[in-house]
Amino acid sequence: MVSILILTKNEEADLPGCLESVRWSDDIHVFDSFSSDRTPEVARRFEVHIRQRVFDDYATHRNAALQECAFRHRWVLMVDADERIPAALASEIAERLSDTGDGITAFRIRRRDYLMGTWLKHAQISPFYVRLVRPEKVHYERAVNEVLMVDGQIADLQQPFEHFPFSKGMHHWIDKHNRYSTMEAEQVIKARRTVMGRGSLVKALMDSDFNVRRFHQKDLFYRMPCRPLLKFGYMMAVRRAFLDGQAGIIYAVLQSIYEYFIVLKTKELETTPLTSSGV
Repeated sequence: MVSILILTKNEEADLPGCLESVRWSDDIHVFDSFSSDRTPEVARRFEVHIRQRVFDDYATHRNAALQECAFRHRWVLMVDADERIPAALASEIAERLSDTGDGITAFRIRRRDYLMGTWLKHAQISPFYVRLVRPEKVHYERAVNEVLMVDGQIADLQQPFEHFPFSKGMHHWIDKHNRYSTMEAEQVIKARRTVMGRGSLVKALMDSDFNVRRFHQKDLFYRMPCRPLLKFGYMMAVRRAFLDGQAGIIYAVLQSIYEYFIVLKTKELETTPLTSSGV
């Protein structure tokens, strides 16, 4: 009833656990960015469909995956290699899809992020993600921290899935967000050089779609001064990250450092020609 889509790049460590968690599906697709490790070998061992494509940017790559894979089923669940689908969520998906009408074209699912074995219940900034979709009804926009645009109604599922962003170590998270910050800085500069695409305060606060709100909130946030300090204050005072203990405080610090990287790189790009960073 549900196809699975997993995008990979050097995920030999995390991919086995991810594939184990979606074994209930009879149609699993691994869309690989020409990994240099044993990721393809791991996928073949699980006897899933494998397709490879050179990575360009996150939105384009995800759109290509949704368009190029020959899914067996009408619905596709998109999962990252460092994520796990609990049995309770799989059961809820099967139950909801058995009586879902044509009006609903996507489902929003709560994600639980973990650090040091702790669920970042308070520190996690964006806990809801649209992951179960009709592929012909959705597309991604924005090169990094991409936003999923949905043609149709979005419904909510109650059971969460799990995310382990630090499974490969702190160094991997830092390296990844170093690349992200470069791409984010490029997006900031591009937005400042055009009238179109500027964030709307009304949409940031009032739009009924979480993804649309997040898109405009991010653009407006990038125009604010002292963003790293503001982000740390928001996570500690508003989100109450300290309630997650040491893990929550560490995560708030890391997010503030990531924000500072974007600030520094944006200032650097303001005086240099803009080129694509890639990954």
